Amino acid sequence: MKPVTLIAAAAVLLMNLISFFLMAHDKRQARRNGRRVSEKTLFLAAGLFGAFGGTLGMFLFRHKTKHWYFRVFFPLMMLLQAGVLGYLWSRGIL
Repeated sequence: MKPVTLIAAAAVLLMNLISFFLMAHDKRQARRNGRRVSEKTLFLAAGLFGAFGGTLGMFLFRHKTKHWYFRVFFPLMMLLQAGVLGYLWSRGIL
């Protein structure tokens, strides 16, 4: 496996973990009336190749599911990111 592939895989895994745990943290803070994670931050983490983790966290923790823009754009970003990664893989870039 190429070094660039390992680096890309590690970066995508890290971003998905960050996005997942941001959702978990925000849900916990919502229950406690604590300081919340901004929606901008949640979208940024998902947009930086963390959409799978954000989508998984959203449905697993039942968090932000009433907001149509989370229900629509997180899965769309996930599909787009999978497509980009698949394209890069098929072209031998990753």
